[in-house]
Amino acid sequence: MSVHRMIIITGPTASGKTRRAVDVARLVDGEIVSADSRQIYRGMDLGTGKDLCEYEEVPFHLIDICPAGYKYNLYEWLRDARAAIADIRSRSATPVVCGGTGLYVESLLKGLALPEVPENRELRASLEGRSLAELTDILSSMKSLHNVTDVDTVKRAVRAIEIQTHYRDHPEAAAGAKPSPVRDVVVIGVDIDRDTRRRCITERLRSRLDEGMVDEVRALLDSGIAPEDLIYYGLEYKFLTLYATGQISYDEMFLQLETAIHQFAKRQMTWFRGMERRGFPIVWLPWDMPRGEFAQRVAEMSRKEARS
Repeated sequence: MSVHRMIIITGPTASGKTRRAVDVARLVDGEIVSADSRQIYRGMDLGTGKDLCEYEEVPFHLIDICPAGYKYNLYEWLRDARAAIADIRSRSATPVVCGGTGLYVESLLKGLALPEVPENRELRASLEGRSLAELTDILSSMKSLHNVTDVDTVKRAVRAIEIQTHYRDHPEAAAGAKPSPVRDVVVIGVDIDRDTRRRCITERLRSRLDEGMVDEVRALLDSGIAPEDLIYYGLEYKFLTLYATGQISYDEMFLQLETAIHQFAKRQMTWFRGMERRGFPIVWLPWDMPRGEFAQRVAEMSRKEARS
């Protein structure tokens, strides 16, 4: 059975997305496209929860495509994800996008186009020293500020002004940047209650530490990756690097990391609720629904939509 329609499976960390996506992919002749901002890095396995053993015969994309230490961005992910989706469809298979990076998922659904905009050093020099309020005023004179994240930091505001200046000077780039929302898609969320989610996060953290997550971080450091480059990736790589470099104790690492992951999961859910308010409906299915039933429900929803 083949469903030539994109399926997205998302949800908070520790909700079991990967297992669900693999079950769905098996049923619909699908291939997985990772929408996780850290699983693209080689050697960062336990800390990112790749769970590659789950995939078995199911093909996957955008995992282990960059060296650890590299700073992959949204532009690159959209480019690579769209190429992977086109490749999957060219073989009459079904793209099954799986991941909890809400920015990636929403940007894909929006059909966001991000042409490469080069750094404008002269412009940046002219903006140096401006306050965030001043930068916000400049940007608001150039476009409507629908996206408040453009002005949540000075760095982001400067970059947003740089992009708008490029579009003003290169109208053809502005035309190419107009979003083209994805319509041919069904978005599934794995619904897990707060208490269960917290329990699963703690259990998974203990399990991954037992499996050698500290050794994974030490191996990355020993390979020549600078501590600050690992800390940049946040969560596991931040706190385990601090522990591995002697800046915090094991107990401090565990407690701080556990708290950070709980906070991260909460932010993920806030993002998903925001997506729904912004016009991107998510069909939430229970995390403990039997695996076969979950996959069948998703496949059926996709078939119905494909026929409509």
